[in-house]
Amino acid sequence: MIHTTVGQLGHFFVILSFVTALVATVAYFLSALGLGNKVAKAEPVEEPQLAYAGESSLGSKKARHKTPSKQVNHQESADKDDWRTLARWAFYIHGAAVIGVASSLFYIIYNHYFEYHYAWSHSSRALPVQYMISCFWEGQEGSFLLWLFWNAVLGAILIRTSGKGSLSRQWEAPMMAVFALVQAFLASMILGVIFGNSFKVGSSPFLLLTEAMPDAPIFTADPNFVPKDGNGLNPLLQNYWMVIHPPTLFLGFALALVPFAYCIAGLWRNQPLEWIRPALPWTLIGGMVLGVGVMMGGYWAYETLNFEGYWNWDPVENAVYVPWLVLVASLHTMLIAKRSSTGLKMSIILTIATFVLILYSTFLSRSGILGNASVHSFTDLGLSGQLLLYLMAFIVLAVILAASKWKYIPADKEEASVYTKEFWLFIGATVLCLAAFQVIATTSIPVYNKVLESFGKISNLALPADQVAHYSKFQIWFFIIIALLTGVGQYMWWRKLETKKWDALVTPGILTLLISAALIAFGEMKNPVYMALLVASVFALVTNGATLLDIMRGNHRLSGGAISHIGMALMLIGILYSSGYTKVISLNNSGLLISKQEEFTKDDNKQNKENKLLWLNQPERMGQYQLTYRGKQIEARDVPGYIPRKDVVVIEGDFHGIAQRDIEQNGKVYHKKGDTLALYPENTYYQVEYREADGKIFNLYPRAQVNERMGLLASPDIRHKTDRDMYTYVSSVPDPDAENTWEKTETYSVAIKDTFFLNDYVAILDDVSRTNEVEGVEIGPNDAAVRAKVRVLDKNGEHIISPAFVIKDRMVAHPAEVSDELGVRMQLNEIDPRTGKFTFAVNRTQRDYIVMKAIEKPLINILWIGTLIVVIGFLIATIRRYREFNKMQNKAV
Repeated sequence: MIHTTVGQLGHFFVILSFVTALVATVAYFLSALGLGNKVAKAEPVEEPQLAYAGESSLGSKKARHKTPSKQVNHQESADKDDWRTLARWAFYIHGAAVIGVASSLFYIIYNHYFEYHYAWSHSSRALPVQYMISCFWEGQEGSFLLWLFWNAVLGAILIRTSGKGSLSRQWEAPMMAVFALVQAFLASMILGVIFGNSFKVGSSPFLLLTEAMPDAPIFTADPNFVPKDGNGLNPLLQNYWMVIHPPTLFLGFALALVPFAYCIAGLWRNQPLEWIRPALPWTLIGGMVLGVGVMMGGYWAYETLNFEGYWNWDPVENAVYVPWLVLVASLHTMLIAKRSSTGLKMSIILTIATFVLILYSTFLSRSGILGNASVHSFTDLGLSGQLLLYLMAFIVLAVILAASKWKYIPADKEEASVYTKEFWLFIGATVLCLAAFQVIATTSIPVYNKVLESFGKISNLALPADQVAHYSKFQIWFFIIIALLTGVGQYMWWRKLETKKWDALVTPGILTLLISAALIAFGEMKNPVYMALLVASVFALVTNGATLLDIMRGNHRLSGGAISHIGMALMLIGILYSSGYTKVISLNNSGLLISKQEEFTKDDNKQNKENKLLWLNQPERMGQYQLTYRGKQIEARDVPGYIPRKDVVVIEGDFHGIAQRDIEQNGKVYHKKGDTLALYPENTYYQVEYREADGKIFNLYPRAQVNERMGLLASPDIRHKTDRDMYTYVSSVPDPDAENTWEKTETYSVAIKDTFFLNDYVAILDDVSRTNEVEGVEIGPNDAAVRAKVRVLDKNGEHIISPAFVIKDRMVAHPAEVSDELGVRMQLNEIDPRTGKFTFAVNRTQRDYIVMKAIEKPLINILWIGTLIVVIGFLIATIRRYREFNKMQNKAV
């Protein structure tokens, strides 16, 4: 049965969201022009009277005296604004429609309606609910819908809060006109309307498989065919961070729209300064949320990917990192906009640039232009032209508006002095922008090539072969400068440097050198670049720490900036040690190559030297640890931890298995032998036992999946310690789903206590004795069974193989005994009472093994602690600025 109703309903909501966004845009635009009340006389907006170098930012006393009466008139007019009322209702309906679209799509995914292309492409029956949520935004249409949702939520909040004061009401119409226009563009991305044979507007998430793949042969034979299961979620996205990271990132994108909308509204109203105050709290919270989203992505990569770190300078990572840098730079220039014309101009430029860069990052990751340059990029859904139009529309709108209103920004009366806080904040913002430019300039190389190709030129530009080294060698110096500037800038901000003397920096400078010297000597640091980063980070800690102590003695609400800078300094120290002093401990000391594949032999056999080959249940020494690979594990839905894969027979394609023995964890039996249990069969976990020198044991369970489309997908398991992380992943494993390939049968006829060679091992037949227990066979009173005891010796000890010989109901059975450690299958085929010899049939196969890599990342927890402190600092600053704006509104009412 094909469930068409929910898809039709979802598509209706998409159209409704697009139309209402357009209606809200037009209505807010007309309201902003003062056309909402035919009776009220349009009142010209007074040109701003801005002043710097100590004068009031609101201009002369005369201007300040006129302001209240003008606000009252505007309020009276706003209360009767019919266009604004229509716009509000249109935007509310738009928000409801967006929720309807999201609900319809999730209903399709949750109920496994695989007749829909989106559900079939991104989900499967095996996924738990949290990963079904991840399916929602794995595709392009879902990610656009997530962006739409957050914008709708923020727009509704802005509309509701605009009733709190006359100042907010003045901003609502022009600001929300921008908001609604953005929503119209985003809604068009999921519209899925085709004009003629080729002109396509958006890509609908509600396409049926028959519509998405009309030429598939199966639909010719059966037009109503519905797949039993979907392709499933990308295994790399099956991580709890992928449930919360994309929503956080898109909330950051949505929050960046708020200061942009305020900025455009301020320019529109000839008020190039007044937009700063209402936009500042939103810029702060946007910087916090977007920064958290970026770091969440880093932590997801650290836990899920196996490139041994949390940041790989992937083009899509860069495309999110760059807008965040520019957003933080704009935040700092906003702080000096009242007193510095240059700061105000930079605030306008950087606020516009932040939103434009977000649109550009969307174009990069979703147009397909990155091709194979990024593991995160989406394939092209034919939306490249539409994305480019979206980007260019807002660039043109913002640039033309800013250029036409630039004349309203007065020049500074005095040149900026090196002894002013405005100078140092401006320098800090400039360095952040230079850091952003260096990253985006290289990341955009595929775009340059595409542009040249469109003009018939051939470009030889290519992304750096070693992207990590390329970006890091520049970024490290930018952040050395930034760390130093945070210290000097804070002293300037709080007036600790007076009478044009730098004496106040002497004490923190000496402390910095003493602490840094001790750390360099203790850590045997020899890299001069690392030394410079350490000194700069310690300086930022010392100076901002001293500033924080002074602030806390007064008003703790002013501490946000110092706390954020302390967190940033800790992050830099964490990055320095965890990335610069990563230590590989899985060194291959055997002198033998593990693999001749290019992945292992390139870079002078780097991976052959840094990986360890572990055979099942055979201990190997690795530094201070003794490692033992204990076998494959699998995850059941209702059983905590992992269970041995051999204890369950997996039912192929059914996401269930049959227990081969009682499934027990921590003394509790969850399933009896023969029970059917629900599984997560896609991932196999490899139990690696670590035994420390003092006898303590811990286990790590790196996971892997052999995927038909993507090959071996390995994810690490991490043991977190206070001072370091132990990071372990598998580099090579036998296909866990492949059947064992057994070599031809070899036979051995031996007597008890005879010695023979078995698969390069020495074997001894110790005994053959009667038994009443044979797995899988019920031994009755008239039946007979014997079991052999074959002892196999290797360098690590001995193994016992016990094949049985059964006579039941006058029929002979030869149950095989398999040893995964030895790669041997043995059957007791014949018993000759005349000679006293026993004949064994033996088959050999590849022994179970893993190739694993283990590294230590020192002091990585300092990075995560620093991130948390940065968030706390941003939060404190956001609350402070919001309260300040509220007070100003209340005074204006």
